[in-house]
Amino acid sequence: MVIDTTMAPMLTIREVAKILHVHPNTVRRWSDRGMLRAARITRRGDRRFQKQDVRIFMAELHKHNGNHKEVMQARE
Repeated sequence: MVIDTTMAPMLTIREVAKILHVHPNTVRRWSDRGMLRAARITRRGDRRFQKQDVRIFMAELHKHNGNHKEVMQARE
């Protein structure tokens, strides 16, 4: 059995905010609401985001003309 120990590089809140052109607090809020999946690391609870999850979220935002509330409703 082969175990892949490599992990894709993950993005910080600032990096995701820059990609999405929003404030870092917006990324935190979306993560807290479950709109954007994040992994919690360190004791402080720092968040890291997988690039693929950010791409999926961007596609959903685009599909709903940037309306994050519609993205949330579509996920319910």
